[in-house]
Amino acid sequence: MRDSKLPRVGTTIFTVMSRLAAETGAINLGQGFPDFQPPERLRALVAEHLARGHNQYAPMAGLPALLDAIAESAARRHGWRIDAPNEVTVGAGGTEALFAAIHAVVRAGDEVILLDPSYDSYGPAAELAGARVLRVPLSLADFRIDWERLTAAIGPRTRMLIVNTPLNPAGSVLEAADWERIADLLEGRDAFVLSDEVYETLVFDGCRHAGVLGNARLRERAFAVFSFGKTFNATGWKVGYCVAAPALTAEFRKVHQFLTFAVSTPMQHAIADFLREQPGFADGQGAFYQARRDRFAALLAGSRFALRPVHGTYFMLADYSAVSGLPDAAFCEQLTRRHGVAAIPLSSFCDAPPSARLIRFCFAKDDATLEAAAAKLRAV
Repeated sequence: MRDSKLPRVGTTIFTVMSRLAAETGAINLGQGFPDFQPPERLRALVAEHLARGHNQYAPMAGLPALLDAIAESAARRHGWRIDAPNEVTVGAGGTEALFAAIHAVVRAGDEVILLDPSYDSYGPAAELAGARVLRVPLSLADFRIDWERLTAAIGPRTRMLIVNTPLNPAGSVLEAADWERIADLLEGRDAFVLSDEVYETLVFDGCRHAGVLGNARLRERAFAVFSFGKTFNATGWKVGYCVAAPALTAEFRKVHQFLTFAVSTPMQHAIADFLREQPGFADGQGAFYQARRDRFAALLAGSRFALRPVHGTYFMLADYSAVSGLPDAAFCEQLTRRHGVAAIPLSSFCDAPPSARLIRFCFAKDDATLEAAAAKLRAV
């Protein structure tokens, strides 16, 4: 066999830790799936559309009714004006949309900048496009952008900056002023922004989601990616979407049509109906998961884990330096095998291991699961 195109890539840490949790019977606070079901009405709509025979290919870009519903929801929630037929494409989850956006504009020899910690699919997708990946560490104190480092990384070969807000795994969020600074840095350059906003409904403490689509200076050079799986507690449905200016959407669809072509038809019908019937559902998700965050934090009070602040997503970082001096991956394995709780090491989101000892817990769990996990963690 010839050399691997991704020689440093193996099985993802999420699969590894979930498999270890299953093997050991540990509580899985590692992989990011919620304990909660999609809304009952949405599930009923899926069944209705299956029964109606909506079981063949949907249009490549997505059902027109769903594209329109996405644009209407964005206008109501954020004030964004979106041309549904020409700027929205439904994809097979956020991961497919991220891959298609990268391959739509990134060519061999280009440079793609990641802000570490970053989701593990970004780098391999850019490498498969032939790009050189540059990693800029975020500030370890608050996981916000280190502007001096980012400025130094941007150069004549920069083709794309990938941003994630709210940030998986740290839960930090960007503000409108951050997008202005990014616009300043990219001014006059032939470079694009890919903004991963799959957790945009899960923002806490009275904050509002500030997405790239709200910045007029970046609008024509930005891809924004979203996920219904996160919003509706339906990660296994793999339905997401990308919003970009018409010229970028045309290039995005060239990749998408040969990657997945079309996404589950009954799911698209059901989501379109649900967005129109219950437009406010997404508005309540932030408060719902904020309560999960606060519950988990209260349960871990008095433990030897120091929790970092989290303002979005359903993940929380915990400093375990008072517990162990092991590297984070080794500690996560020990935590799973000896104490019965699976977590994700922060180093799996970074090119170089961070100086802090941090692991990621998922708190999208019911009370019984959080209570059982916390009891084990308090005993560590």
